Amino acid sequence: MNLNGKICIVTGAARGIGAEIAKRYVQSGAKVAIADLALESAEKTAADLTRMGPGEAIGVAMNVTDEAAVNGGVQAVVDTWGGVDVLVSNAGIQIVHELQDFPYDDWKKLLSIHLNGAFLTTKACLPYMYKAGSGTVILMGSVHSKEASPLKAAYVTAKHGLLGLARVIAKEGAAHGVRANVICPGFVKTPLVEKQIPEQARELGISEEEVVNRIMLGGTVDKEFTTVEDVAEIAHLFAAFPTNALTGQSIIVSHGWFME
Repeated sequence: MNLNGKICIVTGAARGIGAEIAKRYVQSGAKVAIADLALESAEKTAADLTRMGPGEAIGVAMNVTDEAAVNGGVQAVVDTWGGVDVLVSNAGIQIVHELQDFPYDDWKKLLSIHLNGAFLTTKACLPYMYKAGSGTVILMGSVHSKEASPLKAAYVTAKHGLLGLARVIAKEGAAHGVRANVICPGFVKTPLVEKQIPEQARELGISEEEVVNRIMLGGTVDKEFTTVEDVAEIAHLFAAFPTNALTGQSIIVSHGWFME
């Protein structure tokens, strides 16, 4: 299975997991829009991927919490390449506090990026997928779509919500050939996770080494972080899978941290 000629949008793709997914798609022959708040970084990533080939990439400015910005970014992709075949809603942040101390503004910010962002980008892409009679929506969940952890009330709530959203997209999209699935990674060594290590150490009153070995990797089968390459392979599987046999599902990529 490959993505030759498929038009893909990956949000939050200037770096980290999103950039690796975009790289995997370009390697498979896709045309990929690197949609990110940081346009300059997105354009640099896009240029690097285009040089690599065999697909190509462009950078697109997108604030996933702003409906006009999302619609404008999607329209720019359609104007450039003629449609949208694959959406990967990957943009996200992490904010940790005990629930009783969780600032409401932080709660709203996190849910807006994860949930509103997934909703708005999906809503903007579906008309083009429906018109084409096919498409794939991939939402970036987490092991925290299945499990809870202290300090992560907003994140756990948002990631659980993405499962429900994907299932509705799958139900509504089936008649139009559109599939929706969720990737649920464990801890991936990205800047987002690296930022959490000192934050959780402070909040929990333990060492950074304990955060890594006990909190993050303690439940895995091999004490290994999930890699960005691992996640990108699942994103490729979901994007390239040809039928509705694989829709409304979630795949956990976590070194056994969570099993079902």
